[in-house]
Amino acid sequence: MLSATVRELVKSTAPVLKTHGEALTRHFYARMFQHNPELKQVFNQGHQQSGQQQQALAMAVAAYAEHIDDPSVLGPVLERIAHKHVSLSVRPEQYAIVGKHLLASIREVLGDAATDELIDAWAAAYGQLVDVLVGIESRMYAEAATKEGGWSGWRGFKVVGKVPESAEITSFYLRPVDGGPLPDYQPGQYLSVRLYLPEHGLVQPRQYSLSDAPGKDSLRISVKREAAGAGPAGQVSNRLHDHVQEGDVLDVAPPCGDFVLRRDGQGPVVMISGGVGITPMMAMLNTLLARQQAGEAARELRFVHACRQASVHAMRDEINEAARQHANLRRHVFYEHVAEGDRQGVDYDYAGRIEWQRIADDVVLPEADYYLCGPLPFMRDQHDALRARGVPAERIHAEAFGTGGPGW
Repeated sequence: MLSATVRELVKSTAPVLKTHGEALTRHFYARMFQHNPELKQVFNQGHQQSGQQQQALAMAVAAYAEHIDDPSVLGPVLERIAHKHVSLSVRPEQYAIVGKHLLASIREVLGDAATDELIDAWAAAYGQLVDVLVGIESRMYAEAATKEGGWSGWRGFKVVGKVPESAEITSFYLRPVDGGPLPDYQPGQYLSVRLYLPEHGLVQPRQYSLSDAPGKDSLRISVKREAAGAGPAGQVSNRLHDHVQEGDVLDVAPPCGDFVLRRDGQGPVVMISGGVGITPMMAMLNTLLARQQAGEAARELRFVHACRQASVHAMRDEINEAARQHANLRRHVFYEHVAEGDRQGVDYDYAGRIEWQRIADDVVLPEADYYLCGPLPFMRDQHDALRARGVPAERIHAEAFGTGGPGW
């Protein structure tokens, strides 16, 4: 337990961190990569170049300082960070390296304001945070390794299928090279895939949602090709699309992630996605339909999806076939741009972006759970629309595609 003096000292830095936290975290990452360049292979260098990782860390550090009296308030955030760390095989000994550079950065950026007393307080606070995260991650590693078909760290998987789903998204079907069984996982979780990028001379991990129900003879991830610039942003997805073929072997970490289908849910389920956010929704949808076919009571299912145009509409035929076979499933598809030849009622249902006044009567259902995935602005719009229509906040479950990599 941290002393009152330590807590007060850490809390006193919260306003400074809110204002200048990003400058601190930029300095921290530059310092750490200079002294420990091997950690570049753990962190998403694309997010480093875009500034997303620095922003995420600055927000996390400021929130920790603000809630140092009761860090349990940050429990859900720490759980999500732990999932990401386990997916990247972050190990306890690496926290010491991060801590050394974080404390040094506080001293170097704050200058005279960073007294020895303040640095000691932050060292104690960081130690408390590490104890919490290592505890959560140790449990997750043990669960991942001891479950049927599970493992810890990285495992070789052979690509046994490569299927284009749209102009931007391709599915990869994966089986263990060792011939062992596949693990169960929760629909909504993701896999980390690690590839060597020869043009940058380093290995880079990325997370991709599992896009089918568990219990199949392979794991399916569906990857959007991201525009590649001068840096590593988009390089992993482009290498998967352009160079990885059937028969190739990928390093894969065990399924992780806390954006998952509720196990205890009984009522309607509404899945709302934008763009590549459709991928975890397919895992949820196919899981619910498989349970229904196995004898569970049918639940009202709604599948709402928005994309730019027909060419980037992934899994269209798979969803249409599911809706044809299951009367309890109804879809609402929005195309921002409709072209000649697009078939309303088959390819799409509505032109433009999601308009809730057109679908609310069918989609806003009593006791329903809502699952949202897509770009952050899309998520905010859908969340606000649901809340405006009386949906309780605890019924809305969201995962925005964004910053990957460790949330130190």
